[in-house]
Amino acid sequence: MWYKRPDWFGVVGVGKLYKGQDLRLSYVTWQEPANPFVVVELLSPGTEDEDLGTRRESAADKPPSKWEVYERILRIPYYIVFSRYTNELRAFQLVGGHYEPMNLTDGYLLMPEIDLSLGLWQGSFQDIERLWLRWFTLTGELIPVPTEEAAAATERAIIAKQETAQAKRKVEQLAERLRQLGVNPDELDKLL
Repeated sequence: MWYKRPDWFGVVGVGKLYKGQDLRLSYVTWQEPANPFVVVELLSPGTEDEDLGTRRESAADKPPSKWEVYERILRIPYYIVFSRYTNELRAFQLVGGHYEPMNLTDGYLLMPEIDLSLGLWQGSFQDIERLWLRWFTLTGELIPVPTEEAAAATERAIIAKQETAQAKRKVEQLAERLRQLGVNPDELDKLL
């Protein structure tokens, strides 16, 4: 119970490989060069009090809450909690050593230090339609997940093929019209 594991966290400025050579299978702060920059907790009825820092234990031998670890020990700049039951998004920013509630800006939690924002998005993800917690640019553009990027690339390739086929048809129609007018389209280069 002394170890705290967030549901999701993001670290800035750390390589994908552990010590530059090994696959990173875990992230323990005492072995890493940086603490997380943002932590996201997905609230559930059993952990809500601890996640929101409302659980108060007076005994000295009790472990600190997640809130206390993130705020006072690791000093994580952004702490975000999301309830998938109520679709409530709350965020806290470390100010002067304590978490202060953040306000949404046009529906987004802005993190200008990393040029990102976090907000709610209504849509289908893995065939489940609902409100999802998603990353956006600071201007509110949705940042696609890899499967969305792949689908968009496939869609762009299909559109490009269709446009190419349409352009070929137009060239063929134009060549046929020129032939009807007595002009050989293959000899136009010589005329120009």
